[in-house]
Amino acid sequence: MDAKLTLKLDKDAIEEAKHYAKKMNMSLSGIVEKYFNSLSHQKKDKEIQYSPLVKELSGIIHLKEDINLNDVYAEYLIQKYR
Repeated sequence: MDAKLTLKLDKDAIEEAKHYAKKMNMSLSGIVEKYFNSLSHQKKDKEIQYSPLVKELSGIIHLKEDINLNDVYAEYLIQKYR
């Protein structure tokens, strides 16, 4: 069931939010609702919360099981700062 909510926000913040909503092809109400839902889910789940983009991208990269990511990163840094 939908309910009405009145908020007092900075005028610039509202304009920025409207531009963001338009760019994302969503309503401002929809964005606020998604945000509120994410807050309530974070309290229920004690785990780390991932953004929808991270969830969408997870599982795309498949690494060997025996790979040591610390070694890979160390080698990257060595090459970067030579």
